[in-house]
Amino acid sequence: MPLVRGVHALAGVAALGALVWTAWCGVAQPQVALAYGVLIALGEAVRRRPAGAGGVRETAPVGSAGTLAYALLGEIGGEPASHGAAQVVAVVLGATLAGAVGRPPALDRIARRVLGAGFAALCFQPLHASGALGPRLAHSPCYPLFLLLLLALTALCDAVLAAALTRARTGGPYGPALREELRALPGIGSAIGATGVVLALAVAVAGLWALPVFCLPLLVTQLSVHRYEAVRATRRQTVASLARATEIAGYTPAGHARRVAALGRAVGRELGLSVADLAVVEEAALMHDIGQLSLLEPVPAGATEPLPAEERRRIALLGGAVVRQTGVPPEVALVVERQADPYRDQPLTARIVRTVNAYDDLAGDPACGPLRALERLRLATAHDHEPRVVEALARVLARGGPHHRTRGSAGEPGLVRRTHG
Repeated sequence: MPLVRGVHALAGVAALGALVWTAWCGVAQPQVALAYGVLIALGEAVRRRPAGAGGVRETAPVGSAGTLAYALLGEIGGEPASHGAAQVVAVVLGATLAGAVGRPPALDRIARRVLGAGFAALCFQPLHASGALGPRLAHSPCYPLFLLLLLALTALCDAVLAAALTRARTGGPYGPALREELRALPGIGSAIGATGVVLALAVAVAGLWALPVFCLPLLVTQLSVHRYEAVRATRRQTVASLARATEIAGYTPAGHARRVAALGRAVGRELGLSVADLAVVEEAALMHDIGQLSLLEPVPAGATEPLPAEERRRIALLGGAVVRQTGVPPEVALVVERQADPYRDQPLTARIVRTVNAYDDLAGDPACGPLRALERLRLATAHDHEPRVVEALARVLARGGPHHRTRGSAGEPGLVRRTHG
């Protein structure tokens, strides 16, 4: 992935240059650098790496806020700050690595942290050091607005970079990835940015004692997010257990629900779904066959697609009734219930699950195969499958999306043939 390697190389060059420059010139105001370094390291130490994907982001808001605050720091207790952009990058890198001992962050996160800190510091520190801001602006009501503008530019650049890295790693389109990053900014991103600006302004007036005082609300928010993610993790375990129930009982082939979930998420990303809708697709895909437990005899190979419409509708309604008892959001149960409806009567999330499930059922039949399965889905776009979803599925498979495993293959990967055009 040339783009990923290029971003990592750029961040590495910036970090190495900052470290060499700081070592050559010495650390300016070391007590200030130490205070911010401890704050960033503490934020990195208490970050949470979510178990399971589920669209939940790895969170380290205190460390991110401390990074922005140090990059935008112009005064400490009424005295001018004398550190430059190179020292900001060096302190941020060292503190991030120190706080991540034992569970290092991904290279993408380190690269984004270094480049984001460098961008914000390069936009602010030279202006402050040269006096271009002037005493009137630095002590006027417009100064916080100036810092917020720099913050918005930094957040926008980070979103563009994160979307580019996501596209390079997943192979999906850039537009949906960028929209997903931009949607995340008003949430925890706005809290991080506001805390960073407030920290910079408060330290300028009250000194370093403002750091623990103004970071406390964000730390409480971070702990609340951790508890919320723990609840989500418990629910995901419940959903995964239910998904395995049909496999253990012999109603569906091993791995079918997980394949549908993985491919459904990929198709959802291709169509630009939000993180919340992607989670609905994944959970509904894992439990979409739970209604088969009501059958006296298993469906051959667990494939519901060849069944009559009324039988598929009955299984879907029974599955939805079971899913509603698990405590998952009602949107998930609705997707399961609407699996047998015409696609024009379904929400987009249900259309994705139905089409991907049908593809896995058909492609797993040795008499059909992946290419013929796509052809049959295209022929059914008048009533059963939305053309937009089918074409998104074809694009995902053409890029080598989640691989299909043929039934009866004893867990060996089935042949996935790429289509072009």
